[in-house]
Amino acid sequence: MAVELERLLIESGQAAYLLDGDNLRHGLNSDLGFSAEDRDENIRRVSEVARLIADAGLVALVPVISPYRQARQQARHIHEAADLRFVEVFVDTPLEVCERRDPKGMYAKARAGEIKGFTGIDDPYEIPSSPEVHLKPNHGTPQQQAEIVLEVLLSG
Repeated sequence: MAVELERLLIESGQAAYLLDGDNLRHGLNSDLGFSAEDRDENIRRVSEVARLIADAGLVALVPVISPYRQARQQARHIHEAADLRFVEVFVDTPLEVCERRDPKGMYAKARAGEIKGFTGIDDPYEIPSSPEVHLKPNHGTPQQQAEIVLEVLLSG
């Protein structure tokens, strides 16, 4: 959905950049693990990079798993303190759907005990209190969901 949203934004004339969580974990955040503290630091760093990108006039798209409310609130604060818009998109996908879609087999590894502290398995996911966009699987294809988010982005 985020890839499609980036495409739609660029087609509409809005510069955008996708900060992929996996790519960031291979470089900028390669020193971080998956403890609660490391997850919070991952989100803080990604938020700071997103702020720099947004400050340059691009829409920063940040499709990362951010399981803790406090870290998401900090990300929002980083942007608002710089007078930049922050739009939280809650992709509300049931755990069984996540497991079925898992291309890397991470959920199976977590269920087998090979990965500890895995969101949704043995680490919590704190549902957002008031996201600007709340998507569910029945909201359509990734393309249709991207169009929903695009409407919100272009309306603000």
